[in-house]
Amino acid sequence: MRGLIVSVVCMAVAGLAACSSSTRAPQGPGVCYHVVRDGEEVRFNVLAEDVESIEFCAARLEEMRLNFLRMGGSTREIAGAYQGQFIFIERAGVYFGQTLEGGRFFALARTGDGRLAIPGAIQRTPAPETAD
Repeated sequence: MRGLIVSVVCMAVAGLAACSSSTRAPQGPGVCYHVVRDGEEVRFNVLAEDVESIEFCAARLEEMRLNFLRMGGSTREIAGAYQGQFIFIERAGVYFGQTLEGGRFFALARTGDGRLAIPGAIQRTPAPETAD
């Protein structure tokens, strides 16, 4: 019985150690960061301050991405951070995550013209029925 308890405790400690190695976002209130990954190094560059919400930070990151593309850049996916959350701007839309390496959840979708919108707000009109 004692061996079982020791093994369970060791597994729990190993699991916590694996979780602690993941990159965490800064907690600065209202600060929107652009995240740059350079090999093993991760840098957090301040993009904007006094940002109201994570959605506004995502909009600022999208604006930065589009400006870089207009200047001839080729980066289509970027990452950012806001109050302990990571923001991932990708082709399909915007994803949020707790860690840089961990899972992500879908937050904003791209509309037909490339803008970002809340997924439930996009309404598609049904295709007209054709008579055979």
